[in-house]
Amino acid sequence: MTRVVLVDDHTLVRHGIRTLLEIAEVEVVGEADDGQAGLEVVAATQPDVVLLDLRMPRYDGLWMLNTLQERGVEVPVLVLTTFDDDTLVLDALRAGARGYLLKDVTVDQLTRAVRTLADGGTLVAPSITSRMLRALRSRPTTADDAPAAQPLTERELEVLRLVAEGLSNREISRALCLVEGTVKNHVSAILLKLAARDRTNAVLRALHLGILG
Repeated sequence: MTRVVLVDDHTLVRHGIRTLLEIAEVEVVGEADDGQAGLEVVAATQPDVVLLDLRMPRYDGLWMLNTLQERGVEVPVLVLTTFDDDTLVLDALRAGARGYLLKDVTVDQLTRAVRTLADGGTLVAPSITSRMLRALRSRPTTADDAPAAQPLTERELEVLRLVAEGLSNREISRALCLVEGTVKNHVSAILLKLAARDRTNAVLRALHLGILG
């Protein structure tokens, strides 16, 4: 069973999400009402996925994402918020979020997203994907955003495109008829060549560099 931590400052929202997830056989192992408390719960429970709101008093979601990165905590974070804002989406992804959904999603969409992240994939709400990509392409490229990258092989490009679509290693292995361990090796090579810290960052860097068109 996938284990989840909920971080949201609204008690009623947390309880509602908990009930819906547990009906779908996703275990909620902890809750927190801000980023600071969220860090403590994550450290204590070691969840498979964190469901994180962005706008919270005191320590907000972006603060928690940045702190997780600084501490080297690699738990997949799925942002679940009411804010449909391109800049906020990009800031969250740059800070390490592996997914971004709005709170108007269905239970099936939410549970599928949770399991996708737990399985190593990424997922951004389709309603904001195209706008996000346009915003990425329109932003000025800096040395930090897009460092010189080593050329990717054709197979690595195939894998990267599927990573950008949110597929997990297992799904990529099926799509390309490869052993899952081989896919993991390709992903590792992609991260190294793009100087990326994780899959989401690799996709962002590839977009800045024009690798994904």
